[in-house]
Amino acid sequence: MRPLLLSLLAALSLPANGQERPNIVFIIADDLGWADVGFHGGSAPTPNLDRLAREGLELTHHYVAPVCSPTRTGLMTGRFWSRFGVTQPQNERALPWETVTLPKALREAGYDTCITGKWHLGSKPEWGPLHHGFDHAYGSLAGGVGPNNHFYKQGPYSVTWHRNERLVTEQGHVTDLITDEAVQWLRQRGKKPFLLYMPYTAVHLPVKEPEAWLNKVPAAITGDVARHYAACLMHLDDSVGRILKTLEETGRRGRTLVVFTSDNGASTSENSDSKYPADDYPRGRLPGSNLPNRGEKGGLYEGGIRVPAVVSWPGVLKPGKYDAPVHITDWMPTLCALAGHSPAHDLKWDGANLWPQLSGQSPPLDNRQLYWAGPGFRERAVREGPWKLIETKIGKQKTPSLQLFKLDTDPGEANDLTKQEPDKTAALRQLLERLSARDRDAVVSAEKEAR
Repeated sequence: MRPLLLSLLAALSLPANGQERPNIVFIIADDLGWADVGFHGGSAPTPNLDRLAREGLELTHHYVAPVCSPTRTGLMTGRFWSRFGVTQPQNERALPWETVTLPKALREAGYDTCITGKWHLGSKPEWGPLHHGFDHAYGSLAGGVGPNNHFYKQGPYSVTWHRNERLVTEQGHVTDLITDEAVQWLRQRGKKPFLLYMPYTAVHLPVKEPEAWLNKVPAAITGDVARHYAACLMHLDDSVGRILKTLEETGRRGRTLVVFTSDNGASTSENSDSKYPADDYPRGRLPGSNLPNRGEKGGLYEGGIRVPAVVSWPGVLKPGKYDAPVHITDWMPTLCALAGHSPAHDLKWDGANLWPQLSGQSPPLDNRQLYWAGPGFRERAVREGPWKLIETKIGKQKTPSLQLFKLDTDPGEANDLTKQEPDKTAALRQLLERLSARDRDAVVSAEKEAR
């Protein structure tokens, strides 16, 4: 009877809890820092994001990986990225073929699925999004690209722009192309619910914006790279506004759950990166800001992993703030629950279905156990309640260094409490070892997966 019940619920657009199944639009910015957005005091105006935060539910402790491909792995699978051996940006295929991804699960539940933007979980067409549950795919198979030439870093994956895994050459700015494709796809939808995944490349380097957007940057923002960065962010904000407007014009906004976040904290790297094919990029360091958080992209301090995030569903989610921890791996179990997808077998999720908490039906989950592995496993971290432990391997030293922070009283991670709190340090070290024991338990194996 259970399969019949689930099929009937899908036909009625109802999940198992009786709630109407929403359309889902999941938007991820690239390298967007905590303090880059207007609603966190950013210097560039972001009126559409500010309105989304004001009218939606802001997730004030939304955690991701410190770099891009791991975050995307966590979102697509509901599992810690380290279980797939993915800890840094990578062009090799990240997920075993049999992995039940978020789009695979939602497609099974009757959803149309689309990605328009950056994939970066396998940069060959034969490893692309159509092989992992998307019906329609467009954008960069690899990572961030030049905004006008759409080339990834020089090398075998430099030519990466595609539509449905066929490499294509198109004219236009990358932010506009990603948005135009999404708007067109939205306007073609019928009655079926849908998942639209929009991983933008903004504000990832190299930034280079058209004169029309540079002219809109406030005069108080000075410096070539800073002005292009602000213009890039404003361009992104405008694109988010276009998506929301399309949902309104097509009568879908009230039936659509919208999530906006970033894949990791902001970067202060050199904008004119020589790894990218030359396109006269402005020279200088990016001005991305994670203040008042410590650290930036690539590290496990809060500045690298705590990012702006808003979830909005008008008439269903009350505006406000959710201050308990949310992890990128929570989205797959949460969205699957809303879509009425009941896994046929254990998907080994590390994330939790947080819909009861986000919707106010249950109290916040404050005392969660969360885990991070940084690039190359050189750093690892756990959080339990307000306590956070970071383990760092420095050079060839056999004993890693440890740092313990109490985030409720020290959100800027200024005071290492390992000496003052030896028992708590030891307990979190044990938790770290327990959670990391599952690292690499789902890595892609060439021999096992020959096709």
